[in-house]
Amino acid sequence: MNILNGGKHADNSVDLQEFMAMPIGAPNFAEALRYVAETFHALKGILHKRKYATSVGDEGGFAPNLKSNDEACEVIIEAIEAAGYAPGKDIAIALDPAASSFYEDGAYHLAKSGQGKKTGAQMTDLYKSWVDKYHVVSIEDGLAENDWEGFRAHTAALGDRVQIVGDDIYVTNTKFIARGIQEKSTNAVLIKLNQIGSVTETIEAIQMCQKAGWGYVVSHRSGETEDAFLADFAVAMGGGQIKTGSACRSERIAKYNRLLEIEAELGKAAVFGR
Repeated sequence: MNILNGGKHADNSVDLQEFMAMPIGAPNFAEALRYVAETFHALKGILHKRKYATSVGDEGGFAPNLKSNDEACEVIIEAIEAAGYAPGKDIAIALDPAASSFYEDGAYHLAKSGQGKKTGAQMTDLYKSWVDKYHVVSIEDGLAENDWEGFRAHTAALGDRVQIVGDDIYVTNTKFIARGIQEKSTNAVLIKLNQIGSVTETIEAIQMCQKAGWGYVVSHRSGETEDAFLADFAVAMGGGQIKTGSACRSERIAKYNRLLEIEAELGKAAVFGR
């Protein structure tokens, strides 16, 4: 669940685009949704108390003008605890830096937070420090979309500890995913149905991930409607992960409500993938 935004999704001092809560300790989907929804609302209270803005972006995450990328992780950890959960056990953090948005002339420019220019290796070291400090378990687009060599080193360094998700590097295209599997560029793929263009091609991309033993995350897009097909598709594909925005805005809630319906319809036959 996307709960806090920066980068191009927000006019603030945070370079990374999305900070998400992953309910890794929940026993079923209904409880998983409760875990992250309560964390989302606890986060609102913390931001309000610190006199930060609590308006939301186009995917429903808060976009306060925080002091740094680190503070974003820190307030989320505080919100998890305020909601009564254990960071790293009940709920972990997932990042979508969308690094292509701050990559220029061969370097990563963390200009919004004032952390300066970094190489791909230095970005990986930065992420490693956050994995150690903030219970980060998934990093999507940690490097730029054309930095294939950087991604190989990035995954070699962190892939045994966290999920390394490729989005912009693959754009749900089977040719790019095949290259990624061969080069061990990541260990997971973000799956966007309307990016590749058809359900058939999307299933082919997922089957490649399954065959390689990779994770895959069925994902929404920023411009969404209340159509809830994505929820049905995520369950049908059996990957255990869906990325569909925050605990507000009706076009995001529609997918969560449909997932609740599916779990209720399946009853005891439901298997909660984590």
